[in-house]
Parts: sequence; structure tokens; C-alpha cells
Amino acid sequence: MNLTQLFGQRGKKMNEERVSWRERIIALRNLPAFFRLVWQTNPWLTVADIMVRVVRSAIPVATLYVGKLIIDLVVLLIRHPGSFDTGKIWKLVALEFALAIVSDGLGRLTTLLDSLLGDLFANHTTVLIMEHAAILDLDQFEDSNFYDKLERARQQTTNRTILLSQLLSQLQDLITIGFLAVGLIAFNPWLILLLLVAVVPAFLGESYFNDKNYTLWREQTMGRREMDYVRFLGASDDTAKEVKLFDLSNFFINRYKELSGRFYKEYKGLQTRRSIWGTVFSLVGSTGYYAAYIWIIGQTLSGHISIGSLTFLAGSFRQLRALLDGILTRFTAVSQGAIYLSDLFDFLKIAPKIPVAAHPIPFPQPIQQGFTFEDVGFRYSFTERWANRHLNFTLKAGEKLALVGENGAGKTTLVKLLARLYDPTEGRILLDGKDLKEYDLGDLRKNIGIIFQDYQRYQMTFSQNIAVGNIDFQYDQERLESAAHQSLAESLVTKLPGGYDQALGRRFNQGVELSGGEWQKVALARAYMRDAQLLILDEPTSALDARAEYEVFQRFADLTKGKMAVLISHRFSTVRMADRILVLENGSPLEIGSHEELLAKNGRYAELFNLQAMGYR
Repeated sequence: MNLTQLFGQRGKKMNEERVSWRERIIALRNLPAFFRLVWQTNPWLTVADIMVRVVRSAIPVATLYVGKLIIDLVVLLIRHPGSFDTGKIWKLVALEFALAIVSDGLGRLTTLLDSLLGDLFANHTTVLIMEHAAILDLDQFEDSNFYDKLERARQQTTNRTILLSQLLSQLQDLITIGFLAVGLIAFNPWLILLLLVAVVPAFLGESYFNDKNYTLWREQTMGRREMDYVRFLGASDDTAKEVKLFDLSNFFINRYKELSGRFYKEYKGLQTRRSIWGTVFSLVGSTGYYAAYIWIIGQTLSGHISIGSLTFLAGSFRQLRALLDGILTRFTAVSQGAIYLSDLFDFLKIAPKIPVAAHPIPFPQPIQQGFTFEDVGFRYSFTERWANRHLNFTLKAGEKLALVGENGAGKTTLVKLLARLYDPTEGRILLDGKDLKEYDLGDLRKNIGIIFQDYQRYQMTFSQNIAVGNIDFQYDQERLESAAHQSLAESLVTKLPGGYDQALGRRFNQGVELSGGEWQKVALARAYMRDAQLLILDEPTSALDARAEYEVFQRFADLTKGKMAVLISHRFSTVRMADRILVLENGSPLEIGSHEELLAKNGRYAELFNLQAMGYR
């Protein structure tokens, strides 16, 4: 199976080959929401950027008009020497110079404001995405289609910052066009029509190829995610050992070349066609411009307008053509950007599936009866297979329950149901006789300490790696040290050059890498950071040696006296310390009872226990 198969089939292509004008217009509805985001980012910078552009919009026509006055005075002085003081000309030249300086200064100021506002906008939208992702459910993150949406939304945090500049440039150019158009219309309204003929073909061409570019971008989303993943696999400290040991370097390099080559070929073909047609449309535009230019020259030669008016009109027509071409082309980009914005707003509209109680009841302090599973079943949204089915048992208050079963038996899914990381597909879970859904979700999870077997190795400091278990107490040194002591992680402090402030992992400077067992002690410390009523450990000692495992569970037994605990382990020396053991098979309960009771039944538990015991004889 190759990586493409692992990622699933590539995303389904868009039904339409190109985005219709109706879709383009509809997408413009995203712009008010976009402006609200920009305004929320920094109101003062937004206002300043708009005002500077409004002032800049009047400078081009003012510059052209001053140039017209200068040329007319020069021609008049040549024809009638001494008819007026040449000081008038130099004052106009000084004014034109001042306009050039102001225009350049305002242009640089605009670039600065766009850059600052764009950077703040990228930060603001990134935080929005992180905040929204935090309220979504775990099973949503396990769906590849969701990841496509998330990836496209992430790209909008940076790619859409240019949209702000484009929109403000549209406003600036529209005002400038208003000033310039007045002169052309006063002279001859037909020039405006000729101007449209010169720019419309190029606009339609750009519109078409922008649509094609958008379609190609969406089709490549999943493939580009795979390409980024392969790039990570080929050059990462997380994978370096296996890449070298199994000689995977060429495999990953060849896969990356295959993907990048395919994407480049598709991109090259599109951009080549775009360049060819762009040249054709540019020729049409240039023909229209020079037709108008020739006509204006003819009017000047016939004496209908002055040479100054010739330069003003020719300059106005040239600038109008460039501005209209820019506006129409930019409109395509803006509407395209508005369509891309849908990816961001669509992601922000994704609602969590786990409902929050309108009037949540307080979490019991302490738990009186325990958790009761009433015919609970759970099935992931992207599969027909049941992860758990017909769960009927009670985790009693103060009880230690061990979950036993082969890989894929549904043990980890069961504890995720306990923590409401998932909601049952069928049945219900009760806590002290009340449906788990009636409790405050945040309060519920604060009362559960859980460490999964696939815990994260955060590239942060030693203390921060422990504090993530209860981040509200990240500066409580006494609590950090207590958690480290309980998990045996305190033995690492003397080995680390920076003690609790030592960076772990080698991704950043001066970082220290830990062994698997050492990382596991750090992860266990996170569970002890919480004064939780229920402690869940999923394969908590798989990377520990026998002595460390014994010490961990001795402390665990002492620390969980009077508290509830759930253990998942394949080591029967561990599970026999539990009050009861639940044996799962294919996601359903098979046996439940104490170690002695299950051995006496001589069922599956006894079989697995004896098989493991034989390995020690």
C-alpha cells in the first residue's frame, strides 16, 4: 500500500470545470465578514490605511493637470517670448515635484500599513482557527475530509492578507478613475467606450484562468498534504532512526519527486496557456489604446486642443487603461479571494457534535455511585464497524477497574467515552444516576486525569511538559515537584543541565532528548498534576523497566486510595491489582470480575493470563 492509499483517495474533483459568475458574485458576500475580521484585528491601522489611500487617489490627476499647465505655458512662452514671468513655470514644476515626493511617501506608508495590518490579520485569524479547533470533537480530527478543510483554512491566514491590500487598492483606484474620467468625458465620451474595448478581453481572460487556478488548487489539497507529510518523514528527528535503519530515504525522496513533479506539470500547463492568451489579450488592449492616442494627436494637429491638453488626455487615457485593467483583473482576484475565504469561514462554521448542556449540573464532589454504562455502543462516523457495542457495567465510586483485551478490542475508545471525548452512538452513560451529557463538559474533564499510550512529547521545558496535565498550575512549583515525585520523574531533574527549566527534545537549541521510559515518567506526572476523582492510565508503563514499573504501581496504589481508577495494560502483573477486570472482545464485554474470579471461570482472561505466565517459566 502506498502513501496515497494511506491518505485515502484524492479529494473528489469539483463538478464544474470552472467557477461560475454566479458563484463568484455569491462569494462577495464573504467580504463584509472579512472586513469585520480586519477591523477586529486593529481598527486604528485600518482607518489609517484607508485614509492614506484616499489621499493618494487624487495625486495622479493632480500631477497630470499640473503637467498640462506647464506644457501649455512653455508652448505659449515659445510662441510669445516675454509674455509672462517664467517664475510661474518653475512654481508649477516645484508643485509637480512636491506631488511626486508626497506620492512616493504615501506609497511607502501604504506598503507599511498593509504589511503591519496583514501580519496582525494573519496572527488574529490563526488564533481564531486554534480557538475554534479547540471546541471541535476528537472524532472530527480523525476524518481526512476535516483535515482538508482545516488545511485550507490555515492557508487563508496568510494567503488572504493580500486580499486586504487588493480591496483597498480597488477603492483607491476607483476614486482615481473618477477624477480622470471627468476629463475624458468632458473631451469625448466615446473614448471611455474605446477604453472598455481595450481592457475587457484581458479581464475575461484573467477571470477564466483564475478560475482554473482555483479548481487546480482545490484538487491538489490532499496531495499537497501528503507531499508535506512525506517531506516531514524524510527529514525529521522523529523518523531519522527508522529512515536510516530501513534505508527509507530514497523511498521518501522518490515519492516526493513523484508528487511535486505531477503538481509542477499541472501548474506549468496552466500557466503556459495563461501566458499565451495573456499576450493575445494584451495585444488587443494595446491596439485600443493606440487607436485613441492617434485620434487625440489628430485633434491636436487640427488645432482643436492644445499640446498641454494632448499630454493630459493621453496621460489620462493611459492611466485609465492601466487602472481599469488593474481594477477588472483585481476584481477577478478579489472575487477569487472571496471564494477562498469560504474555506476559512466554512471551517469556522463547523459545529462540534458533542452537545453542551444548556443548564449543566455541577460535577459531584465527591462521586457517590460511579459511572454506569447502559447498553453503550460507539461507531466512528467514517466507518460501519462498531468500536464498542453493548457495554453494560458500572465503574463504582472508589473502584479500580482494569480493561483487558487484544489490540483493537475497544479499550481506549471506552475510556474516551468516559471522558466525553466521544458521545455514545447508542445507549447512555450515567454518573451518579444522571446522564453524562447533563454535566458541564469542562468540569467533567477537570475531574478526570488521563494519560494515553500515544502521549505527546512536547518540545518544551521539563516543567511545561508536566504542567500540561493541568496548565492552570504551570507556575506552581510545589505542585510540579509533587507530580514529578509521584511519577518517579523527579529522578531526571538531577540529570538535566537546566533542571525543571531544561528544554526537552532536540528540535530547539540546547534541547535534551529523553529515553522512552523517561518520557513515560514525564507523561505520568501530567496525570498527577490533577487532583482528579478518576485517574485513567492507558498502557502507563509499557516503556518502563521492571523495577520502575513496580515502583510506579506501588505509588499508584497508594495515591488512588479512595479514588476511582481505570487501567489499560497488557501486563497481567499490573491488572491483577485492580478490584475488577473487564475483558473486552471485538468492542463488547466478555467477562468481568476480580483476578481470582476470572481465573476460576477458566475463560478468556484465564487463557490470556496463562499464556503470558508461560513466558516467565
